[in-house]
Amino acid sequence: MGFWDSLTSAELFFLTCATIGGTVFMVQLVLLFTGVIGDVDGDADGDFDADHDVDGDGDVAAHAGADFSFKLLSLQGITGFLMMFGLIGLAMLRQFQTGLVASMIGGVASGLITVYLISWLFTLFRRMQHSGTMNLNNAVGQEGKIYLTIPPDGEMGKVQVAIQNRLKVMDAVSENKSEIKTDTRVRVVGITSGNILVVKAL
Repeated sequence: MGFWDSLTSAELFFLTCATIGGTVFMVQLVLLFTGVIGDVDGDADGDFDADHDVDGDGDVAAHAGADFSFKLLSLQGITGFLMMFGLIGLAMLRQFQTGLVASMIGGVASGLITVYLISWLFTLFRRMQHSGTMNLNNAVGQEGKIYLTIPPDGEMGKVQVAIQNRLKVMDAVSENKSEIKTDTRVRVVGITSGNILVVKAL
């Protein structure tokens, strides 16, 4: 009680900001990294929310969605700002006797630096997530084996092929719309707009 009684109104304001911001910030971090409120790195299967654009050459570009990361960034940014604003402002005002104005400036500066660091960390996380997702473009040129016979006339079968050092079974069609039987060696020569691999027999 003696500590609380010794606080001025400005010191109490800084301490309240630090307590609220710090508590919410740490709770969010614990929930984030235990997977309760989301998964920064994506799920175990590497699933992601993506839109696929096909250019004139038939190339497919995948753009991973990061809406959750941006929302979380804003929450973490606000609470991180409050936490550091309160801590640094209180320290400058109480320990270094810098005065209210200088303490406010120091608190705001430290809060902005914290927001910048959080933004940088989440950008890094998103890059890690993107690098871990599967890009079908990497399948083009790879050799594989027909897993389920591809019927003639453009019907779809399945091919087993290594993509980014992972063996995957993907939907596939024949380049010349001919039948390709199971266990036939093939090469991936393209990708359709529906993310179906186009293969030809070797």
